[in-house]
Amino acid sequence: MRTLIKGGSLVSPSGVTKGDLLIENGKIKAAGTVGEREAEGAEVCDAAGCLVFPGFIDGHTHFEMPVAGTVTADSFATGTLAALCGGTTTIVDFATQDRGDTLEKALEVWHGRADGHCSCNYGFHMALTDWNERTRAEMEHMPEEGVTSFKVYLAYDALRLPDGAVYEILETARDIGGIVGFHCENGDLVNELVRENLAAGNTEPYWHAESRPEVCEAEAISRVCAIAEAANAPVNIVHVSTARGFGEGLRARARGVEVFMETCPQYLLLDRSLLAGEDFEGAKYVCSPPLRTARDRSALWGAVSGGQINTVSTDHCSFNFAGQKELGRGDFSRIPNGLPGVEHRPALMYTYGVAAGKLTPERMCAALSENIARLYGMYPRKGTLEPGADADVVVWDGGWEGVITAAGQHMACDYTPYEGFEVKGRARAVFLGGELAARDGEPLREGLGRFVCREESQC
Repeated sequence: MRTLIKGGSLVSPSGVTKGDLLIENGKIKAAGTVGEREAEGAEVCDAAGCLVFPGFIDGHTHFEMPVAGTVTADSFATGTLAALCGGTTTIVDFATQDRGDTLEKALEVWHGRADGHCSCNYGFHMALTDWNERTRAEMEHMPEEGVTSFKVYLAYDALRLPDGAVYEILETARDIGGIVGFHCENGDLVNELVRENLAAGNTEPYWHAESRPEVCEAEAISRVCAIAEAANAPVNIVHVSTARGFGEGLRARARGVEVFMETCPQYLLLDRSLLAGEDFEGAKYVCSPPLRTARDRSALWGAVSGGQINTVSTDHCSFNFAGQKELGRGDFSRIPNGLPGVEHRPALMYTYGVAAGKLTPERMCAALSENIARLYGMYPRKGTLEPGADADVVVWDGGWEGVITAAGQHMACDYTPYEGFEVKGRARAVFLGGELAARDGEPLREGLGRFVCREESQC
């Protein structure tokens, strides 16, 4: 099967170039000038007036994840379909080890949930919750399973690990060419602040943010970077939410620590005032780390624009308001933490980034595609329009205008935190492995997603 994407503007982190893209047998055959003979017989996709991006990658999703007696609203089937419709062609989810159990079992469980159900490509990070010699040996084996990235939590009693384990995990990842991402909040401090607020009768959603102030994030980022420095290992800080936390990452870089940072659309576009909504509506916006202030949003936009924050993913973790978020009525600590967003990330970043003059198309390409592919060992198979890459391609129509609504989304969630947001631009055509899988925000082909075996991090 051969397709010619004709007359678009090809985007890479180094520039935007008018040209054509020839796809053949699931790969990019040629980019730029494509001769008539070379393109003979190819089906033509008209990309005139459009930007052509390498498929967007979301490096941080939580589909079908059990949490506090419930399960996230989006399955791999619904979540990857929604991702595809928005222009995301690959997601990386989290296979999470149960304490006392093995990494092999976690990987088996997550493959069971995802394999045969995905409409975009997928990979897994391995979340480590129980560190011992058996886990270390399994971690060293994970690259043979196509898993080269890992996650450690510094908050949540059922998930977090002590500093000594963090040091050993970073050493092990360094030796196998992997990368470790960290959820950075000081778990002990969060627990104490939650206890104090509930004891004082502060039970509404607003107090979730009050129990997780910026110092909790900043201290944890500083600590992880210090441990990474001692281990002489790179480190990835996920969902950075504050200017202060970002600053800790910059200070570590200035000392020579190899620090990568991710943020999410919610920390660029939403703020903590939403948590004070009437009739428990604030629960819709409860996530961890919590939403922050206008000052933090401004600092994070500047960091994404300047490339100091390397990647933008969603931390998609959807719970329905009815029946799930409402579990925390009368006790904010029981509200399931997380927001839906995997479908809307490209449109939000284009609208409030590129169209608003805060980002260039090149920077959007880097933060949503190439940098994620490099960090997680998928480049140059993913994240580029160079010949030989997988033909995961998004033809982006920047002239389209619309409004985000829960009623119009494909995610299996009964609300969106971006309800009523005006957006400019959408995916006119999404190619997955060379096949036209979605058009104008609607799916054409389902179930085409394949597991991505990843190699060493190219950070």
